[in-house]
Amino acid sequence: MTKRVDAGAERNSSERSGMRQSLLLLALLVRDYDEAITFFTGRLKFRLLEDTPQPQQNKRWVVVAPPGSEGAGLLLARAATPEQAAQVGRQAAGRVFLFLQTDDFWRDYQAMQEEGIRFVREPREEPYGWVAVFEDLYGNRWDLLQTPNS
Repeated sequence: MTKRVDAGAERNSSERSGMRQSLLLLALLVRDYDEAITFFTGRLKFRLLEDTPQPQQNKRWVVVAPPGSEGAGLLLARAATPEQAAQVGRQAAGRVFLFLQTDDFWRDYQAMQEEGIRFVREPREEPYGWVAVFEDLYGNRWDLLQTPNS
């Protein structure tokens, strides 16, 4: 049985109560902070927003985001246990995990190809826009996506 949610009623109720929320960060398991920073800032051209050592926990707080992004960023979280290390690159069990929206699909697709980004599904036009699937340095799958509204 499918339950339909009236998003407008939900939004109106939240707005009346003064509630405003948004996603801030999404943790992405990585093997090594520096190799992940190099990949995201070098090959994908993300911005490094923060890299703060946390010596008491033997960690760093590393946040990256796509250029021009005003939405959620990625917290690059180094795997700290064998269980976490086993999930690096497998956080979505082979499904597309993250969606990178662009305002110019072909510009970014070409730039990513020039950077050696591995595309596992070629570009195609769908009812919701242009899309191609690529992998990050660990094998997590991403959609490069341009919707009609972006």
